[in-house]
Amino acid sequence: MRSRRAVRSTRLVLAAAAVTALTATATACGPEETTGAGASSASSAKSNGSGGSESSAKDSASGGSGSNSNSGNGSGEADTDSGTGGSGGGGKKDGYGQSCGTNDVSFTLASKTQAGGYYLVTAKAKSGITCYLDVNTPSVSFGSGAEGVASPVGQGGEDPIKLSGSAVAYTGINPKTTDTDGGTEFENVIIALTEDDSNPAELKLPEPADVDKPIVTNWSTNSAETVPVIP
Repeated sequence: MRSRRAVRSTRLVLAAAAVTALTATATACGPEETTGAGASSASSAKSNGSGGSESSAKDSASGGSGSNSNSGNGSGEADTDSGTGGSGGGGKKDGYGQSCGTNDVSFTLASKTQAGGYYLVTAKAKSGITCYLDVNTPSVSFGSGAEGVASPVGQGGEDPIKLSGSAVAYTGINPKTTDTDGGTEFENVIIALTEDDSNPAELKLPEPADVDKPIVTNWSTNSAETVPVIP
C-alpha cells in the first residue's frame, strides 16, 4: 500500500510540475507573440505612413513645380510683350532727328555771275532722311593743300537748319578773291558738313576755275544771303 501511494504521489507531483511548466511556457510565449504582432502592425503602419508621407510630399512638390512653371511662363510672356511694345513704341526711322552727315545730303552746284562770279551750292536731305545742319559753315576746299581751303566770311546763317523733304539750305563759294592774275586751276570742289567728316562730297565745277584765297558763306535758307563778298 505504501509503495502504491508513493508511486501515485510521485505521479501527481510530476503532473503538477508539468502543468506548472506548461503554464509558465504559455505565459512566457504570450507576451512575445503579442509583441511580435504589435511590431508587425507598427511596421505596417510605419510603411503605410511613410508611403503616404512620400506620396504627399511628391504631390506637394509636383503641385509647387506646376505653380512655379505657370508663374514663370506668365512672367516671361509679360516681359516679352512689354519689351516688344517698348521697342515698337520707342522705335524711330533711321536718320530721323540726327545731325546731318555729308552722306545724308545731296548737293547741287550752279555758277552765278554776281559779285564777280561764285558758286551757289544747294543742300537737300536724301529721301527718308530728316536731319539738322548743326555746324553752320561747311568745310570747303579745292584740292588737298592748305592754300585751297576756303575761309568763312560769316554771311547768312541760321543755326541749326532742318533738312527734310523739299527743304533746302544754301551756301556760296567764291574761288578767287584776289585781283592778281593766275592762281591754281581746279576742276572740282570738296565740301563737307564738318571738319572731321570722313565722307566729304566732291562736286564737279561747270568749268575749270582759278583758285586763290577762296571764301565760303554760312548755310542759309535764303539764297540771297549767300552771295559771298569780302567784309
